[in-house]
Amino acid sequence: QTKTGIALLYDEVSENAYDIRLKLTKEVLTIQKQDVVCVSGSDHSANHRTVTLRRQPVGGLGLSIKGGAEHKVPVVISKIFKDQAAEQTGMLFIGDAIIQVNGINVESATHEEVVHLLRNAGDEVTITVQYLREAPSFLKLPLGSPGPSSDHSSGASSPLFDSGLHLNGNSTSTAPSSPSSPIANEPKYEKRWIDTMSVPLSMARISRYKTGTDKLRSNAFEVLALDGVSTGILQFYTAQESADWLRTMSTNISDLTLQNMKMANKCCSPSDQVIHMGWVNERIEATDSSQLYKFKFLALKGSSFYIFSTPPVSTLDWVRAEKIYNLCEVLFKIHKVWLTDDYWLQANLYLGIHQDFDLEDQRPYCFSVMVGHGKSHFFNVELGSELAVWEKSFQRAIFLEVQRTGSKTYMCSWQGDTLCFTVDFALGFTCFDSKTKNVLWRFKFSQLKGSSDDGKTRVKLLFQNLDTKQIETKELEFQDLTAVLHCIHSFIAAKVASVDPVFIDSQSIARKYIYSN
Repeated sequence: QTKTGIALLYDEVSENAYDIRLKLTKEVLTIQKQDVVCVSGSDHSANHRTVTLRRQPVGGLGLSIKGGAEHKVPVVISKIFKDQAAEQTGMLFIGDAIIQVNGINVESATHEEVVHLLRNAGDEVTITVQYLREAPSFLKLPLGSPGPSSDHSSGASSPLFDSGLHLNGNSTSTAPSSPSSPIANEPKYEKRWIDTMSVPLSMARISRYKTGTDKLRSNAFEVLALDGVSTGILQFYTAQESADWLRTMSTNISDLTLQNMKMANKCCSPSDQVIHMGWVNERIEATDSSQLYKFKFLALKGSSFYIFSTPPVSTLDWVRAEKIYNLCEVLFKIHKVWLTDDYWLQANLYLGIHQDFDLEDQRPYCFSVMVGHGKSHFFNVELGSELAVWEKSFQRAIFLEVQRTGSKTYMCSWQGDTLCFTVDFALGFTCFDSKTKNVLWRFKFSQLKGSSDDGKTRVKLLFQNLDTKQIETKELEFQDLTAVLHCIHSFIAAKVASVDPVFIDSQSIARKYIYSN
């Protein structure tokens, strides 16, 4: 999708925001700033332009100014009046910072000092200007080409209001002065949007949060390229604008990720395909019990779930993952879905979503991936649609791995005997002696009626005997009980999905509620 629009670039150090234009294509986000460029003739003064204005009896210099050193900004031209002195030069533009007045440097002057100089500069005023590409938004300078203005300021000047009419000064001549006009050989200038940064969207990531915190930026987000280059904070005038840009950029990034997956899959065997991959934020518990978030890149590929600090861009990168888990032994769980900003808790209660984490966590669209030995990773994504995709992708990747694997066998023990416990997609559960290979018992998935465990190593599995209809309890001890329980869950879910796919889809929390809202 392509898109163009006006936004603000927020500087967190100065706490000022500057007008920019965004140009979005399928592959690149370009940031543009306005500048004055020489379009003909020779420009010897580089960025500075020196212009002589002839004060007119009606309209004076034909411009208004804003700003001043008291606001830590230079004095800038805020209005240029049609058919008056400033416009007739063809060399002055809204947003030009005034550097000198009749040879006097005014870069550090207050608003009132510049007003005084211009008012008392005589009939001919020579000013040197330079276009201020990063004019703070609080100056409220209009964008685009100068046009007619009917707004005339009062005699009192203020740095945040236009000072214009009282710049007329006192003309020493009653005859109309000749108009200010460019000399034939002088260079001509235009105000244009200039590309200042281009951010490739392939493998890029977006964040609406202040770095490492739960603090959501208001109507703003940041885009970071694969190499870490940041757009800075892109701020929008309304929540709707921000949401539209966020969705469109996310869609373009997702489309490029899909292309990258297809390219990677050409080099992979059918059993080792990439199902899904993308950026998330992982919650990290700091040593002082505070919560930090770090960008992580997740991938579901073949039999494994990968966690990277940076995306894999070559086949060699796949072995450099921070963590690799077998898909049969992980459990995906949605923790939080915000239906509206104020009602996420009520939604959780209504949906019956289990809360393992503190309610102080203010990030929506959260999920966890529980792994072996009782450990888990807690993630959040920027959009509800991304959460739905991760939920569906984990389901698909796990089901495919269960069907490919067919069975998983774990060493276990009971009452001093070393046993083997097998979960088989076709046969169900089998327990046999590890030495003699004699089968001790076997049950179908449908015969499992319940289970309980001590949270450490022991589990009780309750099976119904098909002949007697009685419940038989089988107790086993595993080195990594969590992995075994997750494996049982994966095989049963895959079995149900193979029999009744509609049922599995109906259990999707993210898709069911996010898309409908």
